[in-house]
Amino acid sequence: MTADERRSSLGLALIFALRMLGLFLVVPVFPLAAASYTGATPANIGLAMGIYGLTQALLHLPLGMASDRFGRKRLITLGMLVFALGCVVAALATSIDGLLIGRALQGAGAVSAAVTALLADLTRDSVRTKAMAIIGGSIGLVFSLALVISPLLAGWIGLSGMFWLVAVLALLGIGGLYLLVPEEPVRLRAAPARGSLWQTLQHPTLLRLNAGVFVLHAVQLAMWMVVPALLVQAGLAQPQHWQVYLPAVLGSFVLMGALLFRMERAGKLRLMLLVSMVLILLVQLALWWINDQLQYQSLPSLWQLALLLLVFFTGFNILEASQPSLVSRHAPEPLRGMALGVYNTVQSLGLFVGGAVGGILLKQDGPVAVSLACIALMLLWLVVAWNMPVLSRVSVNKS
Repeated sequence: MTADERRSSLGLALIFALRMLGLFLVVPVFPLAAASYTGATPANIGLAMGIYGLTQALLHLPLGMASDRFGRKRLITLGMLVFALGCVVAALATSIDGLLIGRALQGAGAVSAAVTALLADLTRDSVRTKAMAIIGGSIGLVFSLALVISPLLAGWIGLSGMFWLVAVLALLGIGGLYLLVPEEPVRLRAAPARGSLWQTLQHPTLLRLNAGVFVLHAVQLAMWMVVPALLVQAGLAQPQHWQVYLPAVLGSFVLMGALLFRMERAGKLRLMLLVSMVLILLVQLALWWINDQLQYQSLPSLWQLALLLLVFFTGFNILEASQPSLVSRHAPEPLRGMALGVYNTVQSLGLFVGGAVGGILLKQDGPVAVSLACIALMLLWLVVAWNMPVLSRVSVNKS
């Protein structure tokens, strides 16, 4: 990487990390803390939790398209300000309705497409997967950090204080955007041609990548409907779950670094993607077997679950780093923000469907049904992606 590419990657990763830390800090304590608000019921607490993903899904695409026309940094700044406003509304709320409005505004600050498009603008194709991996790694790290410190902060400053803290983090992210990230390249910011959205939606490779990110995040959230209970059954109390999550996430970064970039340099990125999908499929098969054994009073062991999470996070992080990079390569440059907007929209829908359907299956048919649904989705993804063309960095550089 050049010095400017390192600055771009680290600066945008910091923005992503600050924003995601704000989100992850609240999630572990939100259901219990929100129960004390006026008018709170299990149904509207769940709605207040989930509305963030819904407003994100609705706005990723239009904000990504707007960044193609009006500039990435302008849209990122606007999105972070809207996100901060949502934090302030939630911090001042005394009723569950106020929390719901605040969470909806937080989701309306949907800057992921503009951030990843800006990173693609500022990096060469030969290092883009590594740059995307830095952002993916920052998200994994703050997720683990949030699991550790969220309960401590909730006891110290409460849910309202946590929202104030998140608002400050969002404003710091805006400062980092202008202090750390180089200026975006000058581009012709013409309005998208008529039919360009339909062209993006129909693009065969982008269609497969969008299907992939939907499955990846649907499986991730559905899987998390059963993993915490398994850890408890293995003898680890919920406040100590980070003792498994953190080593698994950190270990997965080491394995990703050892595997992904070497395979990409060797021109075997497509093989690495398929191997990662198989790893996640094997984890789902193992979780199905473990949940099935629970019916016979056979409890899981902690080391088995820790190993499965290490394998899952390795496959997940490889796919999380490489797929947005591939979207940026295959999308026409003037439509890069639009393509990444579609990608992030489908990602948010995957999270919503994974949580909603996973919860329904868990309630009606138990954890075995959740694992079987995840297995079916992974098999379908493998079929869709099996012959997917992957534009390598070598072919990009020659074009």
